[in-house]
Order: sequence, then structure tokens, then C-alpha cells
Amino acid sequence: MEETLFQKIANKEIPAQIVYEDELCVAFRDVSPVAPVHVLLVPRKPIPSIAAAGTEDAELLAHLMLKVRDIALAEGVSESGFRVVLNTGVDGGQTVPHLHIHIIGGRSMQWPPG
Repeated sequence: MEETLFQKIANKEIPAQIVYEDELCVAFRDVSPVAPVHVLLVPRKPIPSIAAAGTEDAELLAHLMLKVRDIALAEGVSESGFRVVLNTGVDGGQTVPHLHIHIIGGRSMQWPPG
């Protein structure tokens, strides 16, 4: 599989505003934010989407969810609230074939999201 934009960011081949990183994942500011806080959290492991994740990825997925919590706290949106979005496939709005989690906050969210 060809290296994705997000893999290149995780490998620091492309610059990004990184807000968190560890051996399993990288979080960086979205270049087209939809809210005052819009961070993308990506695993370093190249998983095309949540639909492609396997049982062997369970620990990684749990780690990502805990990092969502930590990033929301660090970004100051934990108490006021935030949205977690995981787009999957073309109809789900996924534009980069690398699993990524949007952490969006800093304003009131509407429902349904669209």
C-alpha cells in the first residue's frame, strides 16, 4: 500500500502542528479546521479505516480512545464538551485512506451532524 499523507506526517516527512505523539500515534491540528479545536489523531500503524481494523488492533484502538480523552483535556475542551468523529469510506466522508479520529471542540455542536 502506498504511503498516505498521514503516514508522511507521522514520519515527519511533511510538517504539521503536532500536539501529541508517542510510539503508537500522532495528533496534529487539522489544516482546514471546522471549529476552534480540530485535531486529527492517527495511529502510526497504517490501517486504512476502522472497517479494516482487526482484533489484533484492539489494544491500539483502546490506546487511541484514551488519547482522545487526554488531548481534549490538554486542548481545554474536556469540560465544555467536544465531538469525536471517525469517518469511514467514501459515503462516510473519509478522504485519506488511513484511520484517523477528529477531535472537534471549542464551539457548540449541532445535531444531526450532516
